[in-house]
Amino acid sequence: QRLCGDPTMTERVCFRLHVRSEKREEYIRRHAEVWPEMLDALRQTGWSNYSLFLGTDGTLIGYLECEDFAAAQSAMAATRVNARWQAEMAEFFSELEGGPPDEGIRPEREIFHLS
Repeated sequence: QRLCGDPTMTERVCFRLHVRSEKREEYIRRHAEVWPEMLDALRQTGWSNYSLFLGTDGTLIGYLECEDFAAAQSAMAATRVNARWQAEMAEFFSELEGGPPDEGIRPEREIFHLS
């Protein structure tokens, strides 16, 4: 957890989404070929140590570190490459109520951390 007033602390973010079972293999393939401009945009907007884990049931767990998640998410949403990526990724997810996947990210509550 971040300590108020400590700029050296990194915010750790974990989130969960659900990939449609019939789209699972294609989702994996797409992430083996992430566009270089998408990777650059993520780095430039403060996303680091970003990982995705996909369970056999379609549960997708995402983890990233950043200085300020709300700011990093907002900066990423303002990029053109993100709009294109989100439009292409929308078909893979269930339970998003029609919005882009990045707007469906709801961070999980961190209850323990060992560093």
